[in-house]
Amino acid sequence: MKKVLVVDDEKLIVKGIKFSLEQDEMEVDCAYDGEEALGLAKENQYDIILLDVMLPKLTGYEVCQAIREFSTVPIIMLTAKGDDMDKILGLEYGADDYVTKPFNILEVKARIKAILRRSVSHAAPAETPKVIESRGLKIDCDSRRVHINGKEVNLTAKEFDLLELLVFHPNKVYSREDLLNTVWGYDYPGDARTVDVHIRRLREKIEVNPGVPDYVHTKWGVGYYFQA
Repeated sequence: MKKVLVVDDEKLIVKGIKFSLEQDEMEVDCAYDGEEALGLAKENQYDIILLDVMLPKLTGYEVCQAIREFSTVPIIMLTAKGDDMDKILGLEYGADDYVTKPFNILEVKARIKAILRRSVSHAAPAETPKVIESRGLKIDCDSRRVHINGKEVNLTAKEFDLLELLVFHPNKVYSREDLLNTVWGYDYPGDARTVDVHIRRLREKIEVNPGVPDYVHTKWGVGYYFQA
């Protein structure tokens, strides 16, 4: 049974999401402000978190950023309709996906299931450990851990997925559309800015100088690649 945390100060929205997810045999915890959400996230192991942007006490951004200090649990932000800045900021703070309000509960469930499917596939045991090292960068695909010169780097689920794809296909240039379709899925409604935001955050974590990267390079007008 998958365990989900739903965070929104609108109790009717929480009640509707909780009821719908429980029909799919998911265990659902609820929180109605940022402090309560952060406390539950620290005390429990969730498979995914639905997190509203506008919350009392702590904003969704602050909660997301705080959770990223100790967990890579997938986070879907619930954003205001048509507010692109909400979406971009959510990704900047470490969210994996976003759903725009007002939303169709079927869309929310589809996003959740897509992320959970990818998480399960990454967690599936392999016959032999998949570890790759390159110029101080070490990636263990079984444990989904990354080290730079012996120091562990905490990546979000999507940041790891991007790095893993690029590293295992060195010098291959992926367009933003290719990365969006491969990492987020063909049904993902986001655009190329989603990829750019995640690449920038990834570089900030693994590069000594993100402006002059050693690992993840830009092929201007085309996309991104990992330099072997």
